[in-house]
Amino acid sequence: MEDLEDFIHLENLKILRRQIDLAKDDVRRQWLMIRLAEEEAKGRGCDPIGGRRRTAKGPSMGDVW
Repeated sequence: MEDLEDFIHLENLKILRRQIDLAKDDVRRQWLMIRLAEEEAKGRGCDPIGGRRRTAKGPSMGDVW
């Protein structure tokens, strides 16, 4: 299911960026910029190349010696 969510996230980013480029009105452009920032914040852990979420690797808190 994660792959579908990543795909939707990346497509949303593409659409928003294209809409910003096409916006003729500053108010709409500002509104789109806010939506773009919100969408970017949703996918901070998403790899833009592969579209997969990055996960932290290494010992967990329970692995203390």
